[in-house]
Amino acid sequence: MATSAVAAATTGLATPWLPSRRNCREAPVPRPDATIDRRSFLRVGALAGGGLALNLGFAADLFAADLAKGSPASAGMLNAFVSIAPDGLITIVSKNPEIGQGISTSLPMIIAEELDADWDRVVITRAQANQALYGPQFAGGSLSTPTNWLPMRRAGATARDLLVRAAAAEWGVPATELTTAKGVISHATSGRSTTYGAVASAAAKLTPLLAEQIKLKDPARFGIIGKPLRQVATPGIVRGEPMFGLDTRLPGMLYAVYARSSVIGAKLKRAELDAVKASPGVRHAFPVQGNGSPMELVDGVAILATHWWLARDASDALVAEWDEAIGEGHSSKTYAEKAAPLLKAPPVKVVRQDGDLAAARSGAVKRIQAEYHYPFLHHMPMEPQNCTALYENGKFTLWAPTQAPQNGIDGIVKALGVAESDITVNITRIGGGFGRRLINDTMVQAAAIAKGVPGTPVQLIVTREDDTMHGFYRPGGWHAYEALLDGKGKVTGFANHLVGFGTGGKPVRSGEINAQEFPAGLVDNLLIGQTNIETMIPTGPMRAPFSNGICFASQSFLDEVALAGGRDLPALMLDLLGEPRQLASARPGQRGFDTGRARGVIEKVLATSGWKQRPKSRGKTGFGFAFYFCHQGYSAQVVEVRVDKGQISVPRVWTATDVGSHIINTSGAQHQVRGSVIDGIGQALGQAMTFENGKAVETNFDAIPMARHEITPGQIVVDFVISDNPPTGLGEPALPPVIPALTNAIFAATGQRIRSLPIRLGKTAT
Repeated sequence: MATSAVAAATTGLATPWLPSRRNCREAPVPRPDATIDRRSFLRVGALAGGGLALNLGFAADLFAADLAKGSPASAGMLNAFVSIAPDGLITIVSKNPEIGQGISTSLPMIIAEELDADWDRVVITRAQANQALYGPQFAGGSLSTPTNWLPMRRAGATARDLLVRAAAAEWGVPATELTTAKGVISHATSGRSTTYGAVASAAAKLTPLLAEQIKLKDPARFGIIGKPLRQVATPGIVRGEPMFGLDTRLPGMLYAVYARSSVIGAKLKRAELDAVKASPGVRHAFPVQGNGSPMELVDGVAILATHWWLARDASDALVAEWDEAIGEGHSSKTYAEKAAPLLKAPPVKVVRQDGDLAAARSGAVKRIQAEYHYPFLHHMPMEPQNCTALYENGKFTLWAPTQAPQNGIDGIVKALGVAESDITVNITRIGGGFGRRLINDTMVQAAAIAKGVPGTPVQLIVTREDDTMHGFYRPGGWHAYEALLDGKGKVTGFANHLVGFGTGGKPVRSGEINAQEFPAGLVDNLLIGQTNIETMIPTGPMRAPFSNGICFASQSFLDEVALAGGRDLPALMLDLLGEPRQLASARPGQRGFDTGRARGVIEKVLATSGWKQRPKSRGKTGFGFAFYFCHQGYSAQVVEVRVDKGQISVPRVWTATDVGSHIINTSGAQHQVRGSVIDGIGQALGQAMTFENGKAVETNFDAIPMARHEITPGQIVVDFVISDNPPTGLGEPALPPVIPALTNAIFAATGQRIRSLPIRLGKTAT
């Protein structure tokens, strides 16, 4: 098949947007009938020409290197992120995957701010996967903002400096005498002015300064950062334009189903394919041998047809024999039976031990103990797992909705034995990820299938049931808590024993408690420990990994402790936090827990919700509070809940969050917090995964319900506390506390303490 198939893709590495707040139009996108060579498409699409790393820790030698060959200087390619046309239109590359979190708007906003660009004259394009050129391209862990804040500012400031120096040289005046605003360079003394577009070609020929030589803008002068800007893709989404992975279309493309055993990691022993191959529309069917890693490639049978439903239909005719011994004994019931005695025993691993808990017991006036549990969860993103792949002339080209493209490339290299240089990944917009698409097994499967049909593009679409049975789940866990109180209700001792899951003697991914878990460092006598149950269930990150489970358990238990001491949870928390100070960090390079920032969000949400003036219980209504620190962000929340005849509704939620000195896009930030609140409520009210002999019991939305309109809060009040700290991400910090705030509110309304998720109210509930 000719490489024109790559050029004819209707989605992929470069979907441009013009993000005007008034009028939004699309820049031209190659259509299936386009006649453009592959290299030109890739160069134009990814703005790879004139690649410069701006001394940001990326590949600085790429400026004016091979990628720029064939790109005239008049194109105004100032660096890997900024290109300016003669008419002044500014093109900014958005490098990180977009999963609805708004990063394709906020990162370009940072660049445009330092560039002094006119936002209404900015076009944004998605970057192709190219870690050497753009640096890490990763959407997870709320890392996009903190890891890109300074690099993107420097990208914009460096481009601005080139433009100013070009104008200064043309006019024969010192660059220090020039000012910039909205894409215009001015010289007050002579009254001259020019546009960025007029000097862009000359600027592109200059050598950029080193990062330490570039002066960044005074934040007091910010005019783009901190504004409520519309997401740049919104008009295209409203118009139904192709941008998601599932929208990818290539000439001659076949659709694939990858049939696997319902038991995770089962080996294929035998497959009868005659009936499959004889099914309508089927063009190919063949077994694929995995490499034993669920994160990369497990055994399966590839079925390719002219339409996806024909491939799915043909899979019903597959007769296969699987070795499913790997799943024996791995059942939720068995896990729970193993956990029960382990919770009563000392932890196998002591993660942290401060003071003398045993001695503290002898002097305690009260001893509170409780056990909490949360289940395995699946991400259930709206867009099904998919990837389009073409294997041609020994090279792979993929179109993938991936949160971590480099991880997918690494998986293909490992599983299929190809060179990284022979893999091109075009990052499409993602229809929801929540951490599922940080693991790129679908990319590896698509590449393996495409390798079996060289020259033919293949789109692999995974059914909802298949993905749910072969996910990378948020691990469940059990906690045994103990708190000791003196006569004044002060916490003198605290213990948290996690019974979680492990593989090969180590905690599973996203299932490890750390030594700084709250209230570590705030209680003199403390024990944090962990015991693992061996599992073969694959786990992975899910929005606010680990925090999304333990916050429910810890903040719910602390609510019990507060009430036992004759006060409410906010009062207990403020007492534990004490004076503002910063504790040691659990991770090198990250700031430790700051008690002052924690106090700030707690006091803010108490004020906005009117907590002190409200009765905590009023008939069928209750109010609950919770706080948590994760992913470098601080969030406190108050939830109002109403329980009527066993039915739960949430009229209002108040939130206060501290993610540093700047909220880049205030509109996007509001959406992030509201989405976190709704996501957390949905998890708490109805979601759980259970297993039977290595097989998922729940497989679709009927058994794993998402939050529907009737259970979403009627009002979500979002506030931010600004602090003198570098900006951090908002994808995760606001999710964990809403769950215990909800369960604490239910207790206030009904007197029923929720110690296990999902929430199941007893018959005596109001």
